[in-house]
Amino acid sequence: MNDAPRPAARPLTLDATAKRIIELLQGDGRLAYAAIAKDVGLSEAAVRHRVQKLVDAGVVQIVAVTDPLQMGFARQALIGIKVSGNVRTVATTLEGMDALDYIVITTGRFDILAEVVAESDDELLDIVSDEIGGLDGVASTETFVYLKLQKQTYAWGVR
Repeated sequence: MNDAPRPAARPLTLDATAKRIIELLQGDGRLAYAAIAKDVGLSEAAVRHRVQKLVDAGVVQIVAVTDPLQMGFARQALIGIKVSGNVRTVATTLEGMDALDYIVITTGRFDILAEVVAESDDELLDIVSDEIGGLDGVASTETFVYLKLQKQTYAWGVR
């Protein structure tokens, strides 16, 4: 996971070339700059510069996505969190928890959804009961334990 803070959102115009570079990297994040350059008709240096601009602007992250089970994390779950008080304050506090890899403020039954990756059921219990449940402003939680990760993709394309 990339724990680096995202830069402040700077408007970045994505032209057809930038979008094609993103599509290629979504297909293979290790694709050589030379191969991308050949596809988009730019020099390798120009592609390297464009990719760096996309990373710096927070448009893309280039990371290794792992299988949690193979990395020793036996338990994954989605935690639905109801908040009493300021939802942004609770979400910001949750950001600091290393065990959480995905946090969204949402509407509907829950105010926040958070994904947790844990080594065991005991660790999951500690995270849900003590760390999340013990936060000021957390009214209740509901845990949805993953039985099987059927599909996970990050290649939703560009618009």
